[in-house]
Amino acid sequence: MNLDAYKTLTVGIDDGIARIALDNPPVNVLSGTLIRELHDVLGALRDDRSVRVIVFSSANPEFFLAHVDIHILDELDGLQEIADRNPGANLFQGVGELLRHQPQVTIVKLAGKARAGGAEFVATADLTYAARETAGLGQTEVLMGIVPGGGGTQYLRDRVGRNRALELLLTADLVDADTAAAYGWINRAVPAAELDAVVDDVASKIAALSSEIIAAAKGLVPPADLADGLKAEHAAWAELVSGPLPLQLMTRTLEHGVQTPEGERDLEAVMRTVAAGLQA
Repeated sequence: MNLDAYKTLTVGIDDGIARIALDNPPVNVLSGTLIRELHDVLGALRDDRSVRVIVFSSANPEFFLAHVDIHILDELDGLQEIADRNPGANLFQGVGELLRHQPQVTIVKLAGKARAGGAEFVATADLTYAARETAGLGQTEVLMGIVPGGGGTQYLRDRVGRNRALELLLTADLVDADTAAAYGWINRAVPAAELDAVVDDVASKIAALSSEIIAAAKGLVPPADLADGLKAEHAAWAELVSGPLPLQLMTRTLEHGVQTPEGERDLEAVMRTVAAGLQA
């Protein structure tokens, strides 16, 4: 495994822990390259019994994973081979399903914001710890005229229950770490100054266990079978995304600074302004 081969990831392995920093400037969108490299690194680690924990962080403290790259719709044909690796899931759902079924314990260290596809990524990790002052999660797809297409409807319902899932999906609000923890979206909100230490402590305790114990525990608490729901989600997403409104919204939001740090800091306000302008 060549740890220096990646363009959008920084990977280090020490004492049974693989530490993967997402690094796709300027705001860490989930691009085609990042999807390819996540598949590659997780595949390479899958059978490595010396690695018992994988910790995901971001090279950008402000954005963990902003969302799926809006331009990725133009790349879908070229990414079909990756999508085919996860039968029953589309390209975006495939990232989450790969992570949900990874044999190692996966941990997200969430210092910044994760929306839409980024929030879906967080929901598929085994454990998430978030900085109370700076972290935020939002399932914002409805503001683009679509529903989540990367498993968000299913992962949210599994994590927080139907009533809270509907609230998060339909308001598209960014929620803080304390709210996310209270809802069950993440494990715990901690002071930002303590986030590194908390994640290191949890990761080290788990990494000290044998791979057999970890496998037994994960096998006894398996991820839910969401196959039918994922198929239904994809059908609804595909129908909506093929209509004229999402393309108009995506084009206008890019013109208003989405996928730049300035536009992403208050993404929900930008998207609501754009949507209101189209309806005027």
